[in-house]
Amino acid sequence: MSRTKKTAVARVGRAAVIGATGLASVALAAVPASAKGNVDITAPRTAHVGTAFTVAAHGGDDAARYLRVCLEGREDGAAWHGLNCGAVTETGADARVHVRVRATHAGVPEYRAVVYGLTGPHDRHPVRERTSDPVAVHVR
Repeated sequence: MSRTKKTAVARVGRAAVIGATGLASVALAAVPASAKGNVDITAPRTAHVGTAFTVAAHGGDDAARYLRVCLEGREDGAAWHGLNCGAVTETGADARVHVRVRATHAGVPEYRAVVYGLTGPHDRHPVRERTSDPVAVHVR
C-alpha cells in the first residue's frame, strides 16, 4: 500500500469516527430529560360504616427543592377536595402524610396523593409535580 493510499484510508476512518460521534451526540440530545419521582398511597380495601381507617401516602420528586404531599378525597365521582397535607421536606427525603377517616355511610370513597413542589419552605404557590392513581375503599 502506498503512502498516499494509507493517508486516504486514515482520513476516511477519522471522518467516520467524527460522524458517528456527532450522530450519537444529536441522538442523546434528542432524548427528553425527565425528573425522577414517585408517590405511593395506602388505604384499606374495605371498611365498615362507623369505623375509622387510616389513609397514608409518601412520595418524592427531584424536580423541586422542597416537597409536600397532600391527600385528596371524593365520593360518588364528585370533585376532589383536600383532606390533609404533610410537612414540607427537602428534596431527597420522602414527604409523608396520613389521615384518619371515619366511614359515615356506605359507598365507595376514593383517595389520591399529590406531590407538590415548592421553591422554599414557606412557598405560597406550590406546583403539582405528581399525582397517584386513586385508591377506592368499599364502605359497607
